Amino acid sequence: MQHPAPPPPNPAPLRSWQRAALWLLVLVLLGLVFMLYTQPAFMVQMADHVWACF
Repeated sequence: MQHPAPPPPNPAPLRSWQRAALWLLVLVLLGLVFMLYTQPAFMVQMADHVWACF
């Protein structure tokens, strides 16, 4: 009878500066996306892309 494989070891937890850098990156990306939504030409282009899928 075979025994199940042991679970893989847990990865090392993130350090505080790594966690802060990750949150900063997420916030910057979200800010850039929200800035794009304030551009009417971008919104029209995105609508055209979505419409082209159908």
